[in-house]
Amino acid sequence: MTPDPAPTAPEPARIRGALRRVMREGVPFLRARTAAMRRLAGWSLLEFAQTFISGYAVAHAIDRGFLSDAPATGLLWLAVAALATLPAALATRRLFAGLADLVEPLRDGLVRRSTARALAGALTAATPATTRSLSQVTHQSEIARDGWAGLVLSLRSFVFTSLGALAGLAALSPRLLLVVLPPLLIGLALFLATLIPMAARQSAYLASDEAFAAHAGHTASALRDIAATGAVSSTLTRAEHLADEQVAAARSLARWAAVRIVALAVCSRVPPLLLLLAAPWLMRQGLTSGALVGAFTYLTASLAPAVHALLSVLGTAGGRLVVVLDRFTGTVTLPPQPGTAPPPRHSPSADTAELRSVSFAYGPGARPVLHRLDLTLRAEEHLAVVGPSGSGKSTLAAVLAGVVPPTEGEVRWLGRATGEWEPTALRTLLPQQAYVFTGTLRDNLRYLRLTANDSELIGSIEAIGATALLERLGGLDAAVDPQQLSPAERQLIALCRAHLTTTPLLILDEATSHLDPAAEARAEVALAERGKTLVVIAHRLSSAGRAGRVLVMDGTHTVCGTPAELPAQSALYRDLMGHWSPTPEAPAPDGSEVSESSDPSGRAVSTMRQG
Repeated sequence: MTPDPAPTAPEPARIRGALRRVMREGVPFLRARTAAMRRLAGWSLLEFAQTFISGYAVAHAIDRGFLSDAPATGLLWLAVAALATLPAALATRRLFAGLADLVEPLRDGLVRRSTARALAGALTAATPATTRSLSQVTHQSEIARDGWAGLVLSLRSFVFTSLGALAGLAALSPRLLLVVLPPLLIGLALFLATLIPMAARQSAYLASDEAFAAHAGHTASALRDIAATGAVSSTLTRAEHLADEQVAAARSLARWAAVRIVALAVCSRVPPLLLLLAAPWLMRQGLTSGALVGAFTYLTASLAPAVHALLSVLGTAGGRLVVVLDRFTGTVTLPPQPGTAPPPRHSPSADTAELRSVSFAYGPGARPVLHRLDLTLRAEEHLAVVGPSGSGKSTLAAVLAGVVPPTEGEVRWLGRATGEWEPTALRTLLPQQAYVFTGTLRDNLRYLRLTANDSELIGSIEAIGATALLERLGGLDAAVDPQQLSPAERQLIALCRAHLTTTPLLILDEATSHLDPAAEARAEVALAERGKTLVVIAHRLSSAGRAGRVLVMDGTHTVCGTPAELPAQSALYRDLMGHWSPTPEAPAPDGSEVSESSDPSGRAVSTMRQG
């Protein structure tokens, strides 16, 4: 995994472009959820009514009640204002329940899109893996979810509360709007003018934070290499530079936040002050004392909090929401799912796989693990690969499967270059660590062949020897919890999955390492009887006795032959055979008897007696 490169500071033009991209993909999202938005608007009408009644009732309680020597009337109007809060409280409860219809689909869609993009990049190898996808699935999708939820609630509250307050002011006296609207509109305009620059600073801050986190993660994973190569000074210099960029971005963000505070003050603090200054003129124009107090009620109890909430959310989450959502824009196309690719067309006489002068090294100056290896795998052949640890067996499996390209030479499948094939349609690679996911046993078994029916599933289970596991779990529809399975049980599921595949090449990279010798033998024989080419990276030497040919690897030196030929051709093979000890076992395909026992250290060892 490579760290994400440090991004450059974005300009406002980039933010405008991001806003356009987000709106272009956001409009269809909202259009598909018009019913949810109608429900939110319907319940918000209760908030509009409560806001309108609050100031209107206070005005009439004073004018028609307390100032008219009718306290009972005044108290009745105040009771109306109090009762109006009950439907509004009910609406708030229903609003939060309906908010999930707008918020959760957004987060789910972002996670699916980010996951699909990461999988597409990994499967096509078009881009190297970075820390970006993990951040999007976890941190950035939650930022978008919370920001979108806050924006929807605040914008909805602002719209209906402001309309209720302005309607109430107009009902009390239209002249009140002449005092209240100008500062409100000026403050909103000033605030909107800061959106693009603020979003640019927010994007720069987020990018610098990601760059610093990526550098820190890369440094933590390479501490030993940094110390060994004397790169401590340059690593610290890079960290200081990234930290300075983050500080500069934070300070710029704070300066624009100050401008927003001014805009917020103009919107929420100036209207009550202007109303107080204009009170004598308004009273001369016929405004009553109750209407003046009602107007103050609208401004301080309803309009100012709604404006403050909206501007606060737009100021903090709004710009960040645009920046984060822009990172998810764009379409993603996944390669075909395993098991859905069409069967390969090839000549029946073509060899399944061929390595032509293949070499592989893990770096430009590294010692080759494979060196000019030539190997041909015929149709329906069973090859075992043996050798000491570190001899390159797993590297050979990865190169043969097309997981990593060779440094030199060529790998061919069915007589053609590997790049001409969809890999999942031609080869199946089972690693030592079996992949099992949470779901039903049926779903796990059909992972590589979605069209397999239940009779085929049961047939593979019986052939591999996983019937006891099927019974323990409770059938094909039983839920599978990977944490509750032993390593051997996970490998059995993966082996059954491989037995179901129709790919002409199956590679087991120590995929039976957790099975006992008898279970391993049964699984390998079942997979060999599929009538496809089988390559086994052997965990036990008994695998060699069951194969038609054996490839012995000793670093870059290799010898290939039948189990009967190799003792005379390979000193390493004779040495490996010398560590075997006899114990009863089942016959190998060539008529020899292969048996398993343990050496004094408890390690499984084998013996083979030629028949």
